[in-house]
Amino acid sequence: MNPFPIIMSAPSGGGKTTIAKELLRRRSDLGYSVSCTTRAPRPGEIDGKDYYFLTRDEFLRRRHAGDFAESAEVHGNLYGTLRSEISRVLDTGKHVVMDIDVQGARQFRVAFPESVTIFVLPPTGEVLLDRLRNRKTESPQQLAARLDSALEELRAVEEYEYVVVNDDLERAVQSVGSILDAEVFSRERVSGLRHQVEALIQHLQAEIDHHSS
Repeated sequence: MNPFPIIMSAPSGGGKTTIAKELLRRRSDLGYSVSCTTRAPRPGEIDGKDYYFLTRDEFLRRRHAGDFAESAEVHGNLYGTLRSEISRVLDTGKHVVMDIDVQGARQFRVAFPESVTIFVLPPTGEVLLDRLRNRKTESPQQLAARLDSALEELRAVEEYEYVVVNDDLERAVQSVGSILDAEVFSRERVSGLRHQVEALIQHLQAEIDHHSS
């Protein structure tokens, strides 16, 4: 099996993080890439598990060095995915689950074009607004910024190969799992067919060489 990254994006409050965590809990063929950020840790978050918490200077230094597969500034904070983290997970033979925004996904697809892209949609606009408002951890200005960001992210849905509506968590998790299984089967089938075609070519070439001699 050739492991590949799975990119999940959604408007803030769309539920992609919850889906990713549930998939990781259920499936042994998935691994998670820990991202970097310059924002302060939230209560209960652990450095190296939830995020690598970097100073802004350290983040910029590592970005300048080309360490990131993707990076972006979101609501005044920098976020990024280390190339080394992706390689670490893929080298274990596991698919790597990426929970990143639209900006990051665009960059990441350039670095890892074999990625599968999935956009997670809330069932309605009202549900999305309720999820954003219910956080109650942000100022009115921060909430307004998240609403603007959610609008821009929704406009990027056509850039994704798959769309999953998160109207029911269990159904959404199963849908993403089915997409992953289908991609694994498709890629293994294509790989097997390529080997079969190569064997046929070699056989025919040998027969041609025999008749030409």
